[in-house]
This record gives sequence, C-alpha cells and structure tokens, in this order.
Amino acid sequence: MKKRKKSGFTLVELLVVIAIIGVLVGLLLPAVQAAREAARRMSCSNNFKQIGLALHNYHAAYNAMPMHGVGTDSPTAGGGPTLAPNTAAATTNWWGNYNQANAWRLSALVGMTPFFEQQAIWEQIVNPNNQDAANSTAVLNPPWPPMGPHPQQVHYRPWVTEIPTLRCPSDPGVGLPALGRTNYAMCLGDSYWVSVRGDRQFVGSQMAFVSAWSQDSRAANRGMFTVHKDGNFRDVLDGLSNTIAMGEIATDLGDRDKRTLPVQRTSNQRTLVRDNPSWCAENGDVDPARPQFLAPGLATWGVVNGRGFRWADHFGEMTGVHTILPPNSEMCADRNQGGEVICPPSSRHQGGVHVLMGDGAVKFVTDSIEAGNKRAGMVWLSGVGPQSPGSVSPYGLWGALGTKASNETIDGF
Repeated sequence: MKKRKKSGFTLVELLVVIAIIGVLVGLLLPAVQAAREAARRMSCSNNFKQIGLALHNYHAAYNAMPMHGVGTDSPTAGGGPTLAPNTAAATTNWWGNYNQANAWRLSALVGMTPFFEQQAIWEQIVNPNNQDAANSTAVLNPPWPPMGPHPQQVHYRPWVTEIPTLRCPSDPGVGLPALGRTNYAMCLGDSYWVSVRGDRQFVGSQMAFVSAWSQDSRAANRGMFTVHKDGNFRDVLDGLSNTIAMGEIATDLGDRDKRTLPVQRTSNQRTLVRDNPSWCAENGDVDPARPQFLAPGLATWGVVNGRGFRWADHFGEMTGVHTILPPNSEMCADRNQGGEVICPPSSRHQGGVHVLMGDGAVKFVTDSIEAGNKRAGMVWLSGVGPQSPGSVSPYGLWGALGTKASNETIDGF
C-alpha cells in the first residue's frame, strides 16, 4: 500500500515567498511615501487657498489689504506706563519689547484671523484681558492691552497659539523655542532695502510718516505688502494674477539650515548685501561640504529667531518673503536680528515652494525658475542704472512676479 504524500510548503519555498514579499514592500514603500507627501502638499495648498480667501474677504470688508507692521504706539519715552520695555528708561522704537503696546510690530496675519475661522483668537487680541490669572508676578500677569503686547511675549496666549491654517503638514517644526509658528509669509517685493521698517518711524511715542523714509520705501519696496503702509488691490497695476501676494516658508528646526537661520554679522553690511544679494554665500556663510547648511562655527541670530517662529511678528525672518534670490536659497542678513535680511521663500516639499497670487490662485514655483542675475544690485532710491527707481526687476521672471506696478510682462508662468 502506497503512503499518501503530505501537502505543504518546503522551507525553500517559504523563503522564496518571503523574499518576494520583501522585494514588493521595498518597491511599494517609496510610492507610499510619495503618496503621503503628495497629500501633505495638497493640504498645504488648501491652507494657502484659505488664506487667499481670507485676504480677499478682508479687502471686501475694509476696502484695503491688512497692513503688515501694524498695531499700537510705543510707550512715552522715559515716562510711559508701568511695565516698560526691557530697559529702565523706555525708548521709542519699533524693535523694543513692550508689554503695554506692540510698537507696530504685528503682521498682516493678525488682522486676517477672523477671516480664516479664528474669531476666538481675534476676540482675545482686540480686547484687554488678563491671560494668566494664576500667576501673581506683575511682569507675567499684566492687564494685556487691546491688540496685545510685543509679539515676542511668551506669556500672551494668542501669540503662542499654533494655528492649523498657518501650518504646512510637510513642516515638522513644533514647540519651543518658537511661539506660534507660520509657514506662510507676506511678499515684500524684489528689494530688501528698508523693507523691515517701511515708510514710518516713531516720532516721540507715536508712529508717523517720515519724508526721507517714505521716499526710500516708495522707491524700493515694490511688493504687494509694504511694512507700515496701507495697501489696496487697485495699487497692483501689473494685475493680481501676475503678482505674488504671499510665499511659503520652512520653519527653523535647529539644524543650521541656510534657509531658516541667518548668520549674525559683526558689522553693518547693508550696502554690500544690497549691491550683491549673493554676498553672504560668497563670503563663507554656506558650508561647501554641505551646501544646504551654514558653515560650522559661525554665530547666528540665535535659537529664538528662527524662520517663521512668530506668526504675529512682522519682522522679515518671521513673516516676510522677497523675490530676490530663487526659492530655497540662503537667507542673507546685513547684521543682527531686527535688521534687514533677504528672505527667500522655502519649503519642505521637493523642488520648490507654493506661492499665493494676488487673485487667490496658489501655484507651485520650482527652484529653477528664471531669476535673472543673483549678483545684480537691488533697486533703491539713489540707485544708478539698473538699480534706479522704476527699473525692470534685475531678477528676471521671479523678480517680476514680486513687483506690483513695474509694468513688466510676465511670460511662461
């Protein structure tokens, strides 16, 4: 009588099947990761569209764009209210850290909060309030004024609130030393000259127009947003569909990424950077062995001044972008924090960044966009030749997209 042969897999067959499954998983994993990033990128684009709708709804409500660099006046010098700045004698400036006023330091995002479903935060900001009743220390528990204190105040809850609409899902940055982060920033144009201070300064304890600053700003600041200046859609003579309103930014992760943390200069290099935007890269800021990062040993603006760390702060490194250097290029500062700095858009997406056009459309701009001459000087009031006011942007299509009224023809975008 014949023995019945048992059915089953041999060890070799099992190993072959396991190996095949392993190969298939290895082949599928990159596709899964790519699909996840595509979903994150689409979510990022949707966030930007919501902000674009908020911008247009704000304009429809007030017949003006939200001001970038807005807020309440500085305390009176030497004799203002209690809880003066971090110095014994109060000074009147836009970089002072005041608790009883914000010194016109607020970004345009603050005014848009009720238009992207953040009415509760807006109500906290516009009303005087006492956010930390459990803490009896005066410095930590003042009666916060309407429109809040300076945007670096970590004890003021609206400034430390992480707003989902302002975050790109592809950006992993979270928590301290940042306050409430943002991945979306206002376009300040194709020149960094006076872009951090705009056309006003404090006279006494109040922000006022200053003729010399206004002339400087009018000549150089050609973006859709200008610090401390009112704006309107009718000012965009190049057409809303041809002008960038906002750009995406990557927040700092503490890894010395050249896109998210500037090098601190030992002396003022404003004019050198103005006349050659690539000056920082050409003078040793970037590590030649790791071109995505800063050279080792260089002092930076510090851990609390990383890119996108304060959504409510109008400083360029926080909520500003320029169309000077191409997307994902290095930041280039003239000196220390609060000074002027070239702020290219950046992102954690592969190969480019999202931009919000003035008409509300969201487009993806690649790092290889035609950007003219990276060593060409910026336009400014006393510039000569290509740097003179009214000149065509020296930064090609990229620069033209960032200017609102230069009568430039934009082709192929």
